[in-house]
Amino acid sequence: MESELPDLNPKPPNQPEGNRDDRPLLNSATASSGELEKKFAAFVRRDVYGAMGRGELPTREKFLLGVALVTLVPVRVVAVTTILLLYYLICRVCTMCSAPNREDEHQEDYAHIVGWRRIVIVQCGRALSRLMLFVLGFYWITQSYRIPHVHNETPTTTPTQENNAQSEDMKRPGVIISNHVSYLDILYHMSTSFPSFVAKRSVAKLPLVGLISKCLGCVLVQRESKSSDFKGVSAVVTERIREAHQNTSAPTMMLFPEGTTTNGDFLLPFKTGGFLAKAPVLPVILSYHYQRFSPAWESISGVRHVIFILCQFVNYMEVTQLPTYYPSQQEQDDPKLYANNVRRLMASEGNLILSDIGLAEKRIYHAALNGLFSQC
Repeated sequence: MESELPDLNPKPPNQPEGNRDDRPLLNSATASSGELEKKFAAFVRRDVYGAMGRGELPTREKFLLGVALVTLVPVRVVAVTTILLLYYLICRVCTMCSAPNREDEHQEDYAHIVGWRRIVIVQCGRALSRLMLFVLGFYWITQSYRIPHVHNETPTTTPTQENNAQSEDMKRPGVIISNHVSYLDILYHMSTSFPSFVAKRSVAKLPLVGLISKCLGCVLVQRESKSSDFKGVSAVVTERIREAHQNTSAPTMMLFPEGTTTNGDFLLPFKTGGFLAKAPVLPVILSYHYQRFSPAWESISGVRHVIFILCQFVNYMEVTQLPTYYPSQQEQDDPKLYANNVRRLMASEGNLILSDIGLAEKRIYHAALNGLFSQC
């Protein structure tokens, strides 16, 4: 993969010493930047803050940023911390004297708690997640339900599928499939369907957030693991999806099949894990509109991104929900075909560009950006 990187240290031959030395270096760096943006377009930031959020800002933007840092940010930090602590205490009370559901030594959760405890966890979780989005500047969220008029190669609903849906009494989908633009996506889905997510195993050990993730019923994974553990996680996810499809009291699964975030204009290849259960899926498309700072989290550090989000007074989110997608028999037999057809439908209805790159290329892009900025 390294051989595909553009030369980040160009050395023009036969260049005389003097004031002209810097010009070829600058032009070469600009050319390298252009090549990177073309090759890794799905991860390129196009807001006023530039690549990695480290672009040169105009004077007016610097002034607004400075004002927000001393006025808006402290208020939002206190509000977000209070909301998080409050929900943690609610989860702590509701799980008191209750043993977690344990799948193995790494998988345990409280998502199967029933009765008033579950009702309080879910309803409070939805309300406080929406409140946190409000604190972060998402004062209103545009939500729409769209019925596709033109299908791609495979329609979302055929007469056979309609009959199957009716015979199943229109059971709910087992999994929500969403494009992935930012960690803010999670807050939105928590505020609406309060589903179970797939999360890094380390999340369960974090203060406050760890217990909340267990109440959500998160399936914990070790991303860098090369062992058979991934097979076990896939089996857990498939079982959870089937359970959610058949049992209305079970938590719905929520998956970002791209496996990483983009700048919001592209849709990466889907992993097939969410389609192995052969259950219907609910496609949801998220998009963020902006004038100054993009809420997308693709090539910018987490700390820098959080600070800029806190400094931006208003943030905009638009959500498009498509009809439940019932797979054909051919799609049930071929999870890859199922995933590709859902992906094409979401790209068409969300005006997203299909891209063939993924997490591996994203890491290469980050490394290349770091190399370019280190020269500055």
